[in-house]
Amino acid sequence: MSRESLLGDAQWALIEPLLPPQRSGRGRPMRDHRQVVEGVIYRYRCGLAWRDLPGSFGPWKTVWKRHRRFSGDGTWDKIFAALLARADAAQEIDWTVSVDSTVNRAHQHATNLPRGTRTAAQSVTVEPGGSTGTATVTDPVVGVLADITGGRTELHRCAGSA
Repeated sequence: MSRESLLGDAQWALIEPLLPPQRSGRGRPMRDHRQVVEGVIYRYRCGLAWRDLPGSFGPWKTVWKRHRRFSGDGTWDKIFAALLARADAAQEIDWTVSVDSTVNRAHQHATNLPRGTRTAAQSVTVEPGGSTGTATVTDPVVGVLADITGGRTELHRCAGSA
């Protein structure tokens, strides 16, 4: 097996039937699937840019377009599922699960889910800072703020305000 020939004949025999036909009946036939698939494997193995793919795999745009087409139509998913099922049936996969108890705190703005379904016209109880009493406020802005901040909003008086 050479540096650029990545799949053995036995491996290719498993993958080949899962690929779409090279001749669609219209136009020119596609470039050889094996050459293109090996180009995709080589690109990901070496971590190169598509444009740096060696010429032995054919034009880089052909390899990129075929990879994109196979990604979009589910061909890669079908190949992966078939190979995974075959390996699992042959007891070649160890399904050990590792659970880590590390806690990662997310920033308060890292969520995209709302806290509740509160409408802007609902009354919101607001606790003014430094006061022991509570006041019920129906201001829509305060309602939105209370929803964003988790329900507690403090009101502070600015100097010169009534």
